[in-house]
Amino acid sequence: MTTKSDFTEEEWARIRRAPLVAGMAISLADPGGPIELAKETTASLKSATNPPSREQLLTDIALDIQSMAQERQNPLSDFKPTSGADPRQQILEELRSVSEIVSSKAATEETAGFKEWLVASAQAAADAAKEGGFLGFGAEQVSQGEKDMLEQVRIAIGA
Repeated sequence: MTTKSDFTEEEWARIRRAPLVAGMAISLADPGGPIELAKETTASLKSATNPPSREQLLTDIALDIQSMAQERQNPLSDFKPTSGADPRQQILEELRSVSEIVSSKAATEETAGFKEWLVASAQAAADAAKEGGFLGFGAEQVSQGEKDMLEQVRIAIGA
C-alpha cells in the first residue's frame, strides 16, 4: 500500500496536481471562451476529488486536493508551463514524468488506477463543454483537437 509518505514533498506536489494537469491539457488542446474554460476546470476538479478506485494512494491524493480546494488553495499554483515552449508538450512531459514517479514507487494496481484516473480527468474536461459552432449550433461535444490530446495523454502516461 503506497501512501503520501512514500514520496518526497516535490514528488507529492506533482502527483497531487496531475489529475488537474490532465484536464489542463484538454483546455489547451482546443481553447474556447471563458465559459468553456470554467466548465472544463470544474469538471477536472470534480474528477480530481473522485478517483475511479479506492486504492490508498488515490484516496490520499483526492483528499489532499479536496482539502486544498476547501481552503481556497490552488493545487496548480506551483505548475506554470514556461513561456517560449509549447505548453501542451510541457504538460504531456509533466504527466509522463509523474506517471514514472508513481510507477517507480507504487504497486501495479495503484499505478494502473492512477493512470486510469488521469485519463478520466482529461475525459471529464473534454466532455464538459461543447466546442465550436455559433450560439450552440454546429458545436461538437468533443472536438478533434481534444480527441487528439486525449490520445496523446494516454500515450504519455502509458495507459
